[in-house]
Amino acid sequence: MSSVIDLLKSHRSIRKFTDQAIEPELMEELFKAGQAAATSSFLQGSTVIRVSKPETREELARLAGNQPYVAKAAEFMIFCADLKRAGNYCEAYGKPFEGDFTEHFIIATVDVALMAQSLVTAAESVGLGICYIGGIRNNPGPVSELLQLPKGVYPVFGLCLGYPDQDPEIKPRLPLSVIVKRECYDEEGDKQAIEEYDDRIREYYRTRTGGGHGISWSEQVATLLSEKSRPHMKGFLEDKGFKFR
Repeated sequence: MSSVIDLLKSHRSIRKFTDQAIEPELMEELFKAGQAAATSSFLQGSTVIRVSKPETREELARLAGNQPYVAKAAEFMIFCADLKRAGNYCEAYGKPFEGDFTEHFIIATVDVALMAQSLVTAAESVGLGICYIGGIRNNPGPVSELLQLPKGVYPVFGLCLGYPDQDPEIKPRLPLSVIVKRECYDEEGDKQAIEEYDDRIREYYRTRTGGGHGISWSEQVATLLSEKSRPHMKGFLEDKGFKFR
């Protein structure tokens, strides 16, 4: 089996890091690897803000829900969807800026995710650990002010990066039969497969390092989708120029 496939299948989120710094040359190579990801329409709609100042890190950790690894990881960066950079050139070429269409928002957001995941894969291939931080969207306004993000740019997620100081178990994923369909969306057999998967997830949470809550996957996601989830995001994105026409 390919070593790349084995690497991808071994992904874990790391939340404890050593004090070892990441070499500048390695960081440059990781950014280049991320930048080489696919980009729709060649927009290259990603901007990465590396945050090194301890006081800024501490504030971002607080804004993200008091996640201490944001402050302690060797590297912390914010991945932003950026329509401003390309939009700057509309006037230069005598073209109207129409970057507030929903499709433009999707293109830039997908670009960010692809770039980040390519960087993550490269990082894990050399022994680094990562943890995505969606919690920065808890307070996107203050995060944007702290990082001086202009209109047309919004923070999608953060990323902790460093040398792991823990070895957590791999969290089981849904059965392939549930997520890979042939020809059409067919749910036959999904209910039983998910019931069996729920048992695995309960056991995973019960026995993993540090213990856990023992909740099933289905209950966890049902709770997620039954509650309001960052309702402030719509207004924030509109203020940032993403009007979703």
